[in-house]
Amino acid sequence: MSLNQNTNQHGQGASHAIGESKVPEGAQNAAPEGLERNLPESVHPTGDKSSSTNQTHAKDGGEDSIVPKKIQEKLPESIERAVPNAIHNTGDEGGLHRKQ
Repeated sequence: MSLNQNTNQHGQGASHAIGESKVPEGAQNAAPEGLERNLPESVHPTGDKSSSTNQTHAKDGGEDSIVPKKIQEKLPESIERAVPNAIHNTGDEGGLHRKQ
C-alpha cells in the first residue's frame, strides 16, 4: 500500500470514497481504510467489492448453515467467518474454528 502525505499506515487522514458518501467528511478522514472499504457501496462508495455482500461464504452454497440464506448474503465476509462453524460452516479451521 503506498501512502500519500495525508495518510498514516492505516489509511487514516483521507477519504477513500470515489463518489458521494453518506458518511460525514470528518468521519471519513478519521476512519481506517479497511473500515471505509467494508461499508456498503450504497453508503460509502469506494469501488471495492471485497466486503462480499450478496453472497454466502458457508459451504454448500449456504446450506451448511442455520443462518437464513438472505441474512448470509447480506453479512460481510468477515462476520460470516467469525461465526462458529457449528452455526455457519465456512470451512475455516483457524482461530475460533480450531479443533479443541
